[in-house]
Amino acid sequence: MSHVDEVCLIRRRSLRMLYRAKECLRDGDYDLAVFLAEQAVQLYIKSVILEVLGEMPRTHVIRQLLHYLRNAIEDKNSIDNFIRHNRMLFSALEEAYLASRYFFKVYSREEAETLVKFAEEVISFVKNLKSKA
Repeated sequence: MSHVDEVCLIRRRSLRMLYRAKECLRDGDYDLAVFLAEQAVQLYIKSVILEVLGEMPRTHVIRQLLHYLRNAIEDKNSIDNFIRHNRMLFSALEEAYLASRYFFKVYSREEAETLVKFAEEVISFVKNLKSKA
């Protein structure tokens, strides 16, 4: 599989996960909606890192992934500001990765709606960053 094919595959998976997160939200499956939203963001950022840097880091922490991407673009302040202004939402989204596996956290409709919407915002932000790489 070529490098370009790998990037496209990961990006498609990411966007399918976001689509499924929205379906789960509509169906009332809030825990799965949040999990899929986190996975969508994680994979989308990894796809851009792979595209720009030629390698994909082995971490699942979204803010760490953004720092990898930060090193590849000229406008580093945009990532710093985005993380700073959304620190609580990043924490909540990252917590979903652990909570879905190890904790007994149950997400409400409001939490799930907020985090799925934030996942869309992060993906949109990263999509716009790609042009600055």
